[in-house]
Amino acid sequence: MSSGRKPNIVLFGVDSLRADHMSCYGYPHQTTPHIDRLAQGGALFEHNISAHIPTTSAYSSMLTGMDVFSTQVVALRHKGGLRPEVTSLAEILRGQGYNTTCIGFTGNPGSRGFDTYLDYAGWGSWNEGRSPKAENLNEKAIPELVRLAEDDKPFFLFLRHMDPHAPYLPPAPFERMFYHGNESDPDNRSMDPVMSFKPFCDFFASWMPPGISDKDYVIAQYDGAIAYMDSCIQTILNAIEAQGLSDNTVIALNGDHGETLYDHDCYFDHHGIYEPTLHVPLIINYPNKIPAGSRLSGYSQHKDLVPTLLDLVDIDAGIAFDGKSLLPMVRGEVASHESEIYITECTWMRKHGWRTPEWKLIIALEPDFHFKPEIELYNLVQDPDENNNVAEQEPEMVALLRKRMDDYIARREQETGLSNPIHTQGDWHGFEGLGPFKTSQQAYDTLHIGDPKQAARLQAKSRD
Repeated sequence: MSSGRKPNIVLFGVDSLRADHMSCYGYPHQTTPHIDRLAQGGALFEHNISAHIPTTSAYSSMLTGMDVFSTQVVALRHKGGLRPEVTSLAEILRGQGYNTTCIGFTGNPGSRGFDTYLDYAGWGSWNEGRSPKAENLNEKAIPELVRLAEDDKPFFLFLRHMDPHAPYLPPAPFERMFYHGNESDPDNRSMDPVMSFKPFCDFFASWMPPGISDKDYVIAQYDGAIAYMDSCIQTILNAIEAQGLSDNTVIALNGDHGETLYDHDCYFDHHGIYEPTLHVPLIINYPNKIPAGSRLSGYSQHKDLVPTLLDLVDIDAGIAFDGKSLLPMVRGEVASHESEIYITECTWMRKHGWRTPEWKLIIALEPDFHFKPEIELYNLVQDPDENNNVAEQEPEMVALLRKRMDDYIARREQETGLSNPIHTQGDWHGFEGLGPFKTSQQAYDTLHIGDPKQAARLQAKSRD
């Protein structure tokens, strides 16, 4: 390794990882001891928000420094790639002499521009047995890390982890690490509403144990998948150290979106714009510029990651990013970035809203398959779990937040010269020519996902 080269960047992108299920974010179970140590050596951002759900739009923002107005990527089944006017992080770094490798994310709009793409098996089913997703990733990542380290060029290595993404099938002993009961207890009926949800019940049956009755078992599988992934991530961190790269490598971990487990009837998935889906981890470790033990209480978003990474490696891309570097926050020069955030969701429902530190407004743009009301309003201070919709009791607050949201949309449309993409997602649900759902019953009867292979095909199709 030449001593004067730019720092390397290793970015762990983790699908479906709730910040509040990580021990470094206060979860009582020790799910992430190795990631916790990574955070202790750098900065943990306590209020990092995934503003644009789900995967396709979230990663497009994370890997470009832009919001949905600039990327025009807002739906899971986004048609086409990234706009040519938008430059990805891989393209920027390639232009600065970096070798770039993407593992596990071939074809997503935000992943455009890498030199090398490697894939691995990141799905599974009950019949196939336990799913070693992170070990499959490591089998590709470790040799690639060694290859990159042996070159004179700096490198950018992006690792897309899938363990917290359903199906949750962590290998032993992680499947029993957080559960010690009887998952098929006939007196436990907590899984009845889950297995009765017609759109997803066949998918759930394909990877949950036959006769499953206890929701806590499934939640424990999610936690076990996180713990398993955490142990495999430590293998990557050990390899970085073994290659002598620790002092000259920026390491970041960012979740694309969270996961609804038994929350808001959005069982074991990541649609909706409730807090379990929006609040995701962001951890950045680079001893040269980030003091150990930094915990930042200000707000950050996906669009802030690219400007931050470029700031850390002293690269001026000459691009007016929608996000901002978080280093001024780390240095204590600013307390927070934007605390009022425009949020969108276009996975199995089409909604948008406005989130402030105290309030969240959610507006349905068409009826959803959970039969939710068109307007939802939650006081995040008094009701952090968002159980009490106060839209009817607080019409003035609804009007105020809607105006702030509409004003923001109008400003961003004027600044970009582009329409808000949440309004232009024809056939976002995958049914050509159907148009927007007219009723919740129509949505409930139409949407369906059957098995992991179908889910994998859907994810792959969304990247075309």
